Amino acid sequence: MAIIIDGKKVSADVKEQVRIETENLVRQGVQPGLAVIIVGNDPASRVYVNNKKKACEAVGFLSREYALPETTTQEELLELVRRLNGDKSINGILCQLPLPKGLDEKQVIEEISPMKDVDAFHAVNVGKIMIGEYDFLPCTPAGVMEMLNSYDIPVEGKSCVVIGRSNIVGKPMAMLLLHKNGTVTITHSRTKNLKEITSAADILVAAIGKAKFVTADMVKEGAVVIDVGMNRDENGKLCGDVDFESVKEKCSAITPVPGGVGPMTIAMLMKNTLKACKLQNNL
Repeated sequence: MAIIIDGKKVSADVKEQVRIETENLVRQGVQPGLAVIIVGNDPASRVYVNNKKKACEAVGFLSREYALPETTTQEELLELVRRLNGDKSINGILCQLPLPKGLDEKQVIEEISPMKDVDAFHAVNVGKIMIGEYDFLPCTPAGVMEMLNSYDIPVEGKSCVVIGRSNIVGKPMAMLLLHKNGTVTITHSRTKNLKEITSAADILVAAIGKAKFVTADMVKEGAVVIDVGMNRDENGKLCGDVDFESVKEKCSAITPVPGGVGPMTIAMLMKNTLKACKLQNNL
């Protein structure tokens, strides 16, 4: 029977560590601050933003939300980002994606100061991850690494397969596994013989956005399976990219959905914001 990797517990540990460090900073007169920008009224984005706000309160951060109407122009959005770049009380800036149609996400990301880019999406931070000399890591892949570490799952020398090549998860995930000396293969929608490749993986990371896409016949006996997906099944129930029920019988460890990778993303955002605060205050 597979070990169920408990993201709620690991994320609670990370946030507790951040809370303790934040308390120490506040005693020195420094409070980490996170600004979250949300444009329009996408319900999923609203849920994420509320969760980020709650996490900030729990760890003792200053949290500021900028809720802008759907009619916001590109220039108004960029102007807000520039203002926050210059605001000493704000250490991290996060613009909730996706943005409404007509707004250029890439331009907004590039406008955020790399020192305040706690999502690690800016080209400067992406480049630093590539060479292994980074300040911040994208929150979801960093959360996956934290879980592997927490459960003493070694990466070195292992065959690691990532399904998905997005800039937010797939590509940085591959780089982080590579930095830990894993042998990494990235697969995607155009990959031939996908099943052949995934069923040779010691560590399989699914980040493809298709409900229950990974089935037991795609998984090696005793593999570690990390499910980054967040989908709804045919009954409207939350599920991942992995067919959990069939795969858990075959693997040695697996992350559930919900309660796996999801909680880790916000915990790592808190960790990045704390680090940004320390860097900006030379601590």
